[in-house]
Amino acid sequence: MTPKVLVIGAGAIGGFYGSLLAKAKAEVAVVCRSDYAQVKKHGINISSETLGNWHFRPSRVLQHASEYEGVADFVLLCTKVIPELDRVTLIRPAVKPQTSIVFIQNGVGIENELLDAFPNNDIISGLAFIGCNRIGPGEIKHLAYGRLSLGTISSHPGTKTAALCELFNKSGIECSASDDIIRDRWRKCVWNAAFNPLSVLSGGLLTLDILHSQEPLVRNIMQEISIIAAAIGHTLPTDSIDMSISSTYGMPSYKTSMLLDFENGHPMETEAILGNALRAANGAGIASPHIETVYALMKLRDIKSGTALANSKHE
Repeated sequence: MTPKVLVIGAGAIGGFYGSLLAKAKAEVAVVCRSDYAQVKKHGINISSETLGNWHFRPSRVLQHASEYEGVADFVLLCTKVIPELDRVTLIRPAVKPQTSIVFIQNGVGIENELLDAFPNNDIISGLAFIGCNRIGPGEIKHLAYGRLSLGTISSHPGTKTAALCELFNKSGIECSASDDIIRDRWRKCVWNAAFNPLSVLSGGLLTLDILHSQEPLVRNIMQEISIIAAAIGHTLPTDSIDMSISSTYGMPSYKTSMLLDFENGHPMETEAILGNALRAANGAGIASPHIETVYALMKLRDIKSGTALANSKHE
């Protein structure tokens, strides 16, 4: 039986991984907003440094989840995690009793609203370890890596995590089931909490420029994330920081997703990545001066960019 997948948020991450599921013979529909007309007419082009180039023609291109007909085996949520976006409202029309909800998104402490809203559904937390950018409407550039880690976080885990892992592995990308996906989410935050905000605060530096110039600062931020994670019961492997540093040196220098959002005037994932980590630190009584400073500077940057955007609308 052909698996049915609905991707909500067909940008860089959703478009890339949705296309892989289609390669594995799943029936993949997408919900697009800004790229709707382009994707509906022409589909999505993916160019990859390691996997080659291919074209993804979704089975259906929709503007809202409520337009999806039938029952999706998987709803793949790949939007940004920002306060302005209600993820529950966004996906609810497409979630049926047998639907598994998969969120491949950045941030820590972002699970509970989905668990509370859909207590009877399988909910799978997903992490993408990838360098991938949307470079234009319906155009995705895959730079490096792509490994996925998936883990069931609902109280009644079924077998669908394994089934989804199998689909991704068939497509040619590595995907594994995690026995502690919350810990892994904090491990990814080690990288995100350093490089994403520093790329914005530096005025647009690429990952390797940041690392070559400010590796001690990067390591300090990463160390604070590791300490917070351990304090709330998610002790990370001792080599997590060194692995994050070495993997960054080993991949092409690129713009982070937060920097791209900033440059395009889009809301940034400051709260999901930094704010939630800092609130966890405060709850555990952990001092995190580097994260606190970077978070405060990002909030000031939000005010500045918001003012600039408001002024541009009146010109």
